[in-house]
Amino acid sequence: MPIPEMALSPVKSLYWEVFPSMATQRVYCMPVLWAGRLYVLGGCSENGLPLDSAEVLDLESQRWCELPPLPTARAGASAVAVGDHLMVMGGMDAQQSPLASVEVYHPDEGKWERKTGLGQASMGITILENDGKVYALGGMGADTTPQASVRLYEPTKDQWLPLTTMPTPRYGAFSFLRGNKIYVLGVWLKATRSCRMREKRADFVAGCLGGRVIAAGGLGNQPSPLASVESYNQLKRRWEPVAPLPSPRCSCASIQTPNMLFLIGGVSQGPSNAVEALCLKETV
Repeated sequence: MPIPEMALSPVKSLYWEVFPSMATQRVYCMPVLWAGRLYVLGGCSENGLPLDSAEVLDLESQRWCELPPLPTARAGASAVAVGDHLMVMGGMDAQQSPLASVEVYHPDEGKWERKTGLGQASMGITILENDGKVYALGGMGADTTPQASVRLYEPTKDQWLPLTTMPTPRYGAFSFLRGNKIYVLGVWLKATRSCRMREKRADFVAGCLGGRVIAAGGLGNQPSPLASVESYNQLKRRWEPVAPLPSPRCSCASIQTPNMLFLIGGVSQGPSNAVEALCLKETV
């Protein structure tokens, strides 16, 4: 996948930063970056039940604080920052049924507020914000079939509007904005013979740093999670090794800035509370 707007950085410009661990071990949690803080919401506990707990890391002071619990415990949900509040939607409840409920957290007030639901219960929704509005794409319903629906949320009206459905139903897809277009990618790291990854992996984190596609952690041929990390050199059309994960994990939540790819929680021996970020040096 070419990325013409960004020069390709050398592998040595990528390094790992380890942050203080979360108070709670989580898998399938929902991370949001807002105002210099990393919010981690809900997820699944070591006993397999969805969590209502939430915590926030101040990236400057490196300190975690506990937040008021979510009104609805959920795992595999989706979250995004909208203006000065955080929005959480969908996911899975304790009966492993998808949720349609939507809730908003107001950091300045320390309060949660319920909003109009999705109308269709879904987990693994792809969500992004643009110009103060929220787009919710795809997901998976109770029948485990991927969905093609596209919904637009207008915060001022607390209203969901249906948009034209996607040509291909998708669950847990990757999406981004470029100009006035939304790109939605499914299994976007499927390798051809000419650009096959060095190591087989599933349930890994993918991102993009310094013009390189990144594949981190996941599961390989062994029962324990992988520590290995690879980056795709689009000029040489080959995968190259990067410094390994400090904590080998799979099923991590992830969130990205232009210079950092966060891996949050996930599974090692069981649910993990690790927070680590692959970072791009400004100069090498």
